[in-house]
Amino acid sequence: MSSGAAVPVRRLETITGQSVEVPASTGRTHLQFRRFAGCPICHLHLRSFADRHPEVSDAGITEVVFFHSPVEELRGYHTLLPFAVIADPDRVHYREFGVETGLRAVADPRSWWAAMRGGTAMLHRNDPDRAGVTLGDGSTHLGLPADFLIDPDGTVVAVHYGRYADDQWSVAELLNIQRSLGSSR
Repeated sequence: MSSGAAVPVRRLETITGQSVEVPASTGRTHLQFRRFAGCPICHLHLRSFADRHPEVSDAGITEVVFFHSPVEELRGYHTLLPFAVIADPDRVHYREFGVETGLRAVADPRSWWAAMRGGTAMLHRNDPDRAGVTLGDGSTHLGLPADFLIDPDGTVVAVHYGRYADDQWSVAELLNIQRSLGSSR
């Protein structure tokens, strides 16, 4: 999927049983395609989005995060996140958006430092942030991340397909993209 593509509106069920409309009817929607539920890189990345959620929300962006893990593996830590989390164990949405898997996800040395930092953070924290976070859930560790920013009319306005496991938009990059695009329709 590329910029300019059209995404049809759909209602999805979050891991907490709530409904979320994608794309949101106002502002822009940031879709994040993450790896597996216990991914240490994803854990670290999502903590940064959770910590800065008010900034993202104030910029008019609705966060929706997909995992290719079953809902049972995402309950716990992921239910504490301040944005919608969607379980997609059959990778239906991953295929629709062209989000791939590949050995390069973990073979690229740029992922190793983030994996070590994320793994260390998960092991040394004794708080609810790591409740339910495990080393794996049986889904592939070879998933690649992807980011999509979508206008309310379904037009994809920005896309990033990760080339390795730690190749995704940071909060600062997302906010810069949002500023550069101006207000949504």
